Amino acid sequence: MSQKRSLKPLEGANRSLRQKLDLKGELLLAAAPTVTVLVVLALVEALTRQRLLFASLASSAFLIYLDPQHGTNTVRTLVLAQMMAATIGLITHLLLGSGYFSGGIAMVVTIVLMILLDAVHPPAVPTSLSFALRAGNENNLVLFGLAVGLTAVLVVLERFALWLLARYSKS
Repeated sequence: MSQKRSLKPLEGANRSLRQKLDLKGELLLAAAPTVTVLVVLALVEALTRQRLLFASLASSAFLIYLDPQHGTNTVRTLVLAQMMAATIGLITHLLLGSGYFSGGIAMVVTIVLMILLDAVHPPAVPTSLSFALRAGNENNLVLFGLAVGLTAVLVVLERFALWLLARYSKS
């Protein structure tokens, strides 16, 4: 059985550059995830009071900062895993109500589907729990989708930042 793409670095990824970053470079690379999470929080605050539904996106942002060239952090993996987890959590909440049983079922189904679909993104697991335990309504799923979209843009920004760092470190 071949190794799954979402469980290994992207083909051709130059991960050695990251080891050469000084504190200033690391802080610059961390700026985009920080701003992204703050924008998501502002969006959530303006539109809903269910803040915990969006907490796992902060973990996604940090993973993207940590290793934007890993399969776990591709746009496909991020969007598929997070949206699938939120949907599964909402469905289990609607079918089984809010509680540990609903959360446990949502978590297990999310993990199995992430593995089967080769879309392993660990922060999606708490997403399924959050939606199963306190889903609110379907509008929260739409808002969560917008927040995931903002986080997906972060993947592109982080890769661009690494490309810039690579280009200017050679000069």
